Amino acid sequence: MPLEPHQFWQAIAAPGTYPEQLGGYVDSYPARFADGRQLLLPLRVLPGDGQHAVASLIVNQASFAVEDALASAITELARPLQPEVIIGVPTLGLLLASNVARRLGHARMVPLGTSRKFWYREEYSEPMSSITSPTHGKTLFVDPRMLPLLAGRRVVVVDDVISSGSSMGAVLRLLGKCGIEPVGVLAAMLQGAAWRQALGPWTDRVAAPLTSPRFRRSSDGRWCAEELR
Repeated sequence: MPLEPHQFWQAIAAPGTYPEQLGGYVDSYPARFADGRQLLLPLRVLPGDGQHAVASLIVNQASFAVEDALASAITELARPLQPEVIIGVPTLGLLLASNVARRLGHARMVPLGTSRKFWYREEYSEPMSSITSPTHGKTLFVDPRMLPLLAGRRVVVVDDVISSGSSMGAVLRLLGKCGIEPVGVLAAMLQGAAWRQALGPWTDRVAAPLTSPRFRRSSDGRWCAEELR
């Protein structure tokens, strides 16, 4: 039976629970962890021609067990980088960043924000948009009071999903304005491959426990995975 929208992201399934659909997918896609465990994700049609879709992950609607599984996997990717500070990307990346920082034994993490406080400075801001909100651009800020926590430190950025790369590109440009060069850019999931072109020289620092392709609608109405490059 198909899952209702509120039933997604609630459990991690054992390896092989959801077989690969060589003929295309109907309404969901099983993303796999390195150990074979699966997380079933709903397919969401992208705005435009109605012929493309992505596997959606909304972390703040997930069960705590799923959030913890994702944070644990991100933490293991972060450990070899020996981060001294974790930076969280709004909005949904903040939840994971806090979880990861705790698992690393950090006392705090540094959140970026899209709500401007009166003491923020224009030179520490960057316009930002995302695949889920293409027509509602925001401005990304770093609190200038947090800069002493970042200067000269090994910094890792944590977000929920990297898809087009536009949001993460804004993050990296903002941190560049502050003289901060992260040693790693981690997310719960990488969608497709468009982010590689957008992030350019940063691609070798990007990692995630889950990957998913983009999908194109086939003649029979199913969703077929586009090649990951």
